[in-house]
Amino acid sequence: MKIYHLSTCSTCKRILSEIPDLDRFDLQDIKTEPITPGQLDEMKKLAGSYEALFSRRSMKFRPMGLHEKVLSEEDYRKLILEEYTFLKRPVAVIGEQVFAGNTKKVVEAMLEAASS
Repeated sequence: MKIYHLSTCSTCKRILSEIPDLDRFDLQDIKTEPITPGQLDEMKKLAGSYEALFSRRSMKFRPMGLHEKVLSEEDYRKLILEEYTFLKRPVAVIGEQVFAGNTKKVVEAMLEAASS
């Protein structure tokens, strides 16, 4: 079980504090230890697409003009690997499930899966 997060993100910290027995998880701070292409491909396999893992809320999304472009799956993959802020956070891989982002629904499902 693994969680990709950002240690400087208050939302990630709050979510991690809610996970029972957090020491069971391998935590990876994506700023200090960037995700590898293999890790991203594994997340995509579970999530179904790179777009599902992509954060449009990144501070770099609009300045790079990405809101005006139609992005392909390859574009999403390339952007996430180049810039860690484009990965939705946190991403938890629990068994054969992946939970990406911090919406209430995703966090509730992540916590439920982490508790079982």
